[in-house]
Amino acid sequence: MRPEQLDALVAELPGSLADAGARLVAWPGEPPPPTGGLVVVAAAGTSDLPVAREALLTAQHLGRDARLVVDVGVAGLHRVLGQLELLRSARAVVVVAGMDGALPGVVAGLVAAPVVAVPTSVGYGAAFGGLAPLLTMLNACAPGVAVVNIDNGYGGGHLAAQIAAPVD
Repeated sequence: MRPEQLDALVAELPGSLADAGARLVAWPGEPPPPTGGLVVVAAAGTSDLPVAREALLTAQHLGRDARLVVDVGVAGLHRVLGQLELLRSARAVVVVAGMDGALPGVVAGLVAAPVVAVPTSVGYGAAFGGLAPLLTMLNACAPGVAVVNIDNGYGGGHLAAQIAAPVD
């Protein structure tokens, strides 16, 4: 949502949560108590943060314990490896990345949980508004990678929340 849309919606929905960074409004504002498994949202870089926060807040408002890990792109592989224990504890991992889109395949090769790949339209070079990372993610050779559309943090968070739902 654009800022003016956020403001208008919050005015109509008392008790809602507006997160301008994630471009998201949640109503009611407080997420339910978490149930099910952990969802970890990993953002390759800080420019991917708005989409990653959208995924995080979506999973939380759908009742999952969700945690955010930022700046773990493949350019600094040691940062991904430094978060390996957390990533491996997740029932589902959302990986948000632009540029070359390689991070979801790397993460999927390191964890047993399904990976939801979310390409972003940010980045420099020949990313073509998110098309390059989208195609890389669709062609990932690591098993267990599902891909949502460009900048679709909501879709990524929603799918991860479904994967991590409680098992009755």
